Amino acid sequence: MTTQTIKELREKTGAGIMTCKRALEEAKGDIDGAVEILKQQGLAKAEKKAHRETRQGLVETYIHTGGRIGALVEVNCETDFVAHTDEFKELAHHLAMQVAATDPSFLSEGDIPQDVAPCETDASEACLLSQPFIKDLEKTVHDIITETIARVGENIKVRRFARFELGKD
Repeated sequence: MTTQTIKELREKTGAGIMTCKRALEEAKGDIDGAVEILKQQGLAKAEKKAHRETRQGLVETYIHTGGRIGALVEVNCETDFVAHTDEFKELAHHLAMQVAATDPSFLSEGDIPQDVAPCETDASEACLLSQPFIKDLEKTVHDIITETIARVGENIKVRRFARFELGKD
């Protein structure tokens, strides 16, 4: 394991240097294996934080070029400190872009009314958290939020969103 390998893993995942080093040691120098280990650790961290209250955060806007489509999204976290970090602001901005681009109807599958037949609603299209993330189609929006939780060390939730399109009711 070299410094270059640790640097490469860090650039790929955003994890800390020592965390990358430990993951590479555990994966016996295999970068893909280390990425998987870090992913599992991130999921575990996010699950531990899921019950924490999120009362801080921000409302982010996105107006698409030409001004015909816009979106608002409220993203909450635990502290005002994290709400003002570049990483949190970037997540909120990407989520607002996601809403503008994909026009989800619901936040999660639990929000779909029970009187809507499953065949009428595809959760991967209708639910924001289930959608493929527009900047990395291999991941869902939920995956991106979970990864950010693991990096910033706080619970993060999307509380609500709205999308506006000129001339559309």
